[in-house]
Amino acid sequence: MQPEPSDKSFWWHVADRIGATASFLCAIHCAALPFLLAILPLVGLEFLASHAFERGFVMFASALALFSLGRGYRRHRVPQPLTFALPGLTLLLLGVTLAEGYSIVVHSVLVTIGGLLLAFSHFLNLRADRLNGHIHGPTCVH
Repeated sequence: MQPEPSDKSFWWHVADRIGATASFLCAIHCAALPFLLAILPLVGLEFLASHAFERGFVMFASALALFSLGRGYRRHRVPQPLTFALPGLTLLLLGVTLAEGYSIVVHSVLVTIGGLLLAFSHFLNLRADRLNGHIHGPTCVH
């Protein structure tokens, strides 16, 4: 049964799916970037190697994660997605701030692991929502 487009939980599921996809793409981008640095200018994609693009992408993924995972926790009260998201966000933010001064390997490892942890937390959030459902009651937050 497909939820109605006006159903608020439908849009939160969409946000989790977008967050999982964005986090996974971020991890792939960060893992592959050291190998693709020489090729990017040849195909007109040198902006993908810029720190500004990477910071913007991490800020988007972080904001989306905080909103969708926070909302998910309020719905299903399962803390497991947050236990993976918080270290993931920490590694991402360390990778795009402090680790930029270190070698590209340190930077890539931090943001790749952070992106994978964040993507996994979105998948866990979707799973918890599906398994635990939502029951309207006195603790209902909407």
